[in-house]
Amino acid sequence: MTRYSSDSRDRVLDAVDMLSLVGARLELRRAGADSYFGLCPFHDERTPSFHVRPEEKHYHCFGCQASGDPFTFVMETEGLDFKAALESLAERFGVTLQTQDEDPAAASRRERRERLYALLARAATYYGRVLWESREAEAARRYLLGRGMTEATLREFRVGYAPSAWDRILRASRAAGFSEQELLDAGLVQRSRARPGQVYDRFRERIMFPSVDARGRVRGFGARAMRDNQPPKYLNTSENELYQKRSQLFGIDHARVVAARAGKMILVEGYTDVLALHQAGLRNTVGIMGTALTEEQVSELERTVHVLELCLDADRAGQDAMLRAAQLAEGRRLELRVVPLPDKTDPADLVERQGAEALSDLVQASIPFVVFHVDRILDRSDTTSAEGRDRAAAELAPVLALPPSALREDLLRRVSSRLELSEGRLAALIANGGARARNGGAASSPAPQRASSLDPTVRNERAFLVLCAALPGPGSRALASIDPEQHLTSERMRRVARHLAGQTEMPLGGLAPDDDELARGVADIVARAGRVERVTEDHLEQQRLLLELSRLDRAIRRARGDSGGEVSELAREREQVLAGIRDLDTKLEQPI
Repeated sequence: MTRYSSDSRDRVLDAVDMLSLVGARLELRRAGADSYFGLCPFHDERTPSFHVRPEEKHYHCFGCQASGDPFTFVMETEGLDFKAALESLAERFGVTLQTQDEDPAAASRRERRERLYALLARAATYYGRVLWESREAEAARRYLLGRGMTEATLREFRVGYAPSAWDRILRASRAAGFSEQELLDAGLVQRSRARPGQVYDRFRERIMFPSVDARGRVRGFGARAMRDNQPPKYLNTSENELYQKRSQLFGIDHARVVAARAGKMILVEGYTDVLALHQAGLRNTVGIMGTALTEEQVSELERTVHVLELCLDADRAGQDAMLRAAQLAEGRRLELRVVPLPDKTDPADLVERQGAEALSDLVQASIPFVVFHVDRILDRSDTTSAEGRDRAAAELAPVLALPPSALREDLLRRVSSRLELSEGRLAALIANGGARARNGGAASSPAPQRASSLDPTVRNERAFLVLCAALPGPGSRALASIDPEQHLTSERMRRVARHLAGQTEMPLGGLAPDDDELARGVADIVARAGRVERVTEDHLEQQRLLLELSRLDRAIRRARGDSGGEVSELAREREQVLAGIRDLDTKLEQPI
């Protein structure tokens, strides 16, 4: 990993124009010397409570308590870790980052990758020029414009065309000083099987969709054939050190900022779907470039948003992809929703036939994934026989294992009606089906999404830190009252607690440039704190007492394990803590 010199953060911070940075995301109005206000980008509000001090290069929201410096602002609005935020700001404000402790081999690898990025950027520019200037590309232009794409949208996404000649990229890149090996490493050429030693352009007579990462760097291409007898229909860059298809999201460079502000991302299948939705004004859209959503793509999305809206084709493959998405999202900080597309329709077709407003209306009408999944099971089940209804109830059991809620009650009523069962009988069947699943019985449905895969103890520790960040003053005192080594079992939470102590007002400040793990941990706590509502010091104290209770329970277990050690004093302390928790429970239950 590249490490930057110790003064890199300070040099970038000095160069940042805070008004320019924040003003690109929201409208700011002056309210005094070194004081500006605007609508907070981290929560919905009508009255501006987001305060920016440009000279101090600091922001603070009096509504959701989000606060920080330019680095935290970029991390939270663009879904980047600290290192990527540092690099992004350096590039934006013209700072050259100096590396340190970089051996010659590492420096050589970095320089080589930078040349490959430059080569791919040149190729994208060349393909784009061919699309709009070449007579050969006329059919490609007709196809793209005929599908409802505007020239402005196509240019924005750098869509291009690879000519039919076998050596256009090869010759142009050689003339620009790039070697044959660099062309091979970038995936732009390939070796000939018929003529050993000869290389030729990999992409020919194809529409070119650049695959661009979140920082705007071209990593490879997806290429659509223009002839029916030109397999495959889509040809991707071969896997290499810069391009791994399973990690790419088409359109992420354009969608990331909008999605981070909205808190949700729309997922579609293909390149033209992304273009159609962006052109329709749904700018928080990315393409998974096929129906197989991957672990790497979900991880990238989780860093940016907490809601995924699945707008996949309304066919069997699209529905299977939604189930796969649910499996990947299980245990993550992600809510899944499904956009109900008409049968045999993809998003681009819908926009082309019915207009942008029709698709926007469907996105607004998205449903929770569990509703989609229940309907899917019911639609494919035999509900005409008693045995079929029993099997459907058993299959629905793990899906309906939801906490008590209005949604669960609505689903139970819907299932009860479709299966012609009383709600009591349905509840019994679901309970039996759930027991079979827990005891190792076969289950054809993915488990419902859990709120978190963390151990309950670690969840409590995280909740304490979230409240400390949400209430900076009381949070600082609460942090000072605990010993992270004794009260926290998670080393990650201990590190976050030690970092937060004494700087709850600016929790994302002072992070080391090369400590991505800590930066992600702190950013997660801050993001969760920004979504906390109606929290009081009593809630924080209750959470602190829960930590103390867990500490005492661990101490009692250790004492009993030490040849029956003395536990009476620990037990008395535990009863006092329990009494305090009960008192706060009673107090917090009282109406305000």
